[in-house]
Amino acid sequence: MIFDLTDEQKMLQETVQQFVQNECPPTRLREIFDGEQPHDPVLWKGLVELGIAGLAIPDQYGGAGLEMLDLAVVAETLGHGAFPGPFFNHALAALAITWAGSDAQKDKWLPKLAAGEALATIAQSDPDGGWQPEDWSLSAGSTLTGTKPMVPFASVADVIVVGVAGGGLVLVEQGASGLSFETIDGADRTRRFDEVSFADTPCESLPKGAEVSGKVRDAGLILLSADALGGAQRCLEMSVEYAKTRRQFGVVIGQFQALKHQLANMALAVEPSRGLFWYAAHAFDHVPEDAARIAAITKAHITDAFMQVARDSVEAHGGIGFTWECDVQMWFKRAMFDRSYLGSPARHRARSAELAGW
Repeated sequence: MIFDLTDEQKMLQETVQQFVQNECPPTRLREIFDGEQPHDPVLWKGLVELGIAGLAIPDQYGGAGLEMLDLAVVAETLGHGAFPGPFFNHALAALAITWAGSDAQKDKWLPKLAAGEALATIAQSDPDGGWQPEDWSLSAGSTLTGTKPMVPFASVADVIVVGVAGGGLVLVEQGASGLSFETIDGADRTRRFDEVSFADTPCESLPKGAEVSGKVRDAGLILLSADALGGAQRCLEMSVEYAKTRRQFGVVIGQFQALKHQLANMALAVEPSRGLFWYAAHAFDHVPEDAARIAAITKAHITDAFMQVARDSVEAHGGIGFTWECDVQMWFKRAMFDRSYLGSPARHRARSAELAGW
């Protein structure tokens, strides 16, 4: 049995990697990180032209109709480059509409989302910190009243998928009455957030929302894990490169035994995790009876590993590693986001135990 990516998946990953290297090197990334705009439409347009916006949208709506593993290897590549922009929320909202929407809703939104003519986002967190569908508390009928914090790129999205009480999902269009935004200046400035408020805001129920909201959550866990794996790999690469060039006491610091051990431990945290998120993405489409448990384990383990590797990378860079001028800080803050978004590692370890019947 060969457990590896297909040639097509490797080509997809290489294509996206080349785009990120060419269009968003660290100098451009820092401009966006330090800037005030929520995202760069030119960079997003570039991803759209590669077909990334509709990667998992069925081909009948103009997408590529690919599987979760294809989506995840793109997420890994974007995480490696700390790519700024709305890929994660757009992909997750498109999946929610694909799985839960009526024929009319899918006909209206999916072709636009696949073509990049519309941008989508998803509002999952509740004001009390609940991330899981069973935690959602907003009541929705034909209108919606309440708030959703930590909604990525909400102010620039054309449609918002909102998680509501009972695990349901509703659609809210940009410009609807009673809809307002307050920008949140979070640590990870590669992904911008708004607190969204609804005041008798018209909404439209996704008919199968309660049936698939858990599946949408699991897809998000896998994409976060893939992003985290890519980010951890980049932190390791930056640390190794620094160790090869930085001199101290007249020698290259890579010769110091303690630093060699630290870099080896970072590599051991990163590489074995790759197969974990590959299997989680594979199980999502092909082993549905165990998909939720594996997604929970994957999110808990890999985002924790990314956080530790990011800390080790800061240490490996010495005094400069703690400064704003060092590029590592952008990946460190991305690690903070991946670890906390959609629930902490501890929460998902507990979920995996419950799902295993412990």
